[in-house]
Amino acid sequence: MFTKALGEARWIFAILIAGWMISIPFLPVLGVLFAGLILFTFYFFRDPERVPPEGENIAVSPADGVVTTIDEIDEDEFFKKRVRRIGIFLSVLDVHVNRAPLAGEVTHSIPKPGGFFDARDPRCSILNQSRSWVFSGPVAMVMVKQITGAIARRICPWAVVGDKLQRGDRFGMIRFGSRTEMYFSLDAEVLVKVGDRVAGGETPVVKFPINP
Repeated sequence: MFTKALGEARWIFAILIAGWMISIPFLPVLGVLFAGLILFTFYFFRDPERVPPEGENIAVSPADGVVTTIDEIDEDEFFKKRVRRIGIFLSVLDVHVNRAPLAGEVTHSIPKPGGFFDARDPRCSILNQSRSWVFSGPVAMVMVKQITGAIARRICPWAVVGDKLQRGDRFGMIRFGSRTEMYFSLDAEVLVKVGDRVAGGETPVVKFPINP
């Protein structure tokens, strides 16, 4: 099935297929390599369906990957106060489609230029190219930051400010290895720990208090 994720790879497929067609008659071994790269590209740009858990106050992971950071920081881009942060590292083997952690309206979507440090480097959150998203809903406001890495060089936004998304809805992707961070208020309960593997749109990561 054709998806937005596969659409982001159209020029990659064009180059690889052209290389495969040219090499097969003259250098079959190289053709096999191109065929393998084509299959890997299909695998990388996969976009599986995900089902969020019950409970509207449960925020799901915005990305697939491994939790590498859970801390408190003074966030000065949107919240402008101390908040909690969960950082998720995505390898080239992970699904790279990003999903809304909570139902709400996209009220903020701002790109920031920067470098391309390794996504496991703590400096990447500040120094790398990124895009910050804010989802404002009846339960809470959360910010998700898409961060490029040493290999990932492009953030692909699919949603726009004003869009209303449900938990787990896709809002964009990052091409190849990268990092995704989620920022939220200190009164929320963290449901994961460093080292946990999470699935975007499906794994519960934060529980917000229910307002009376």
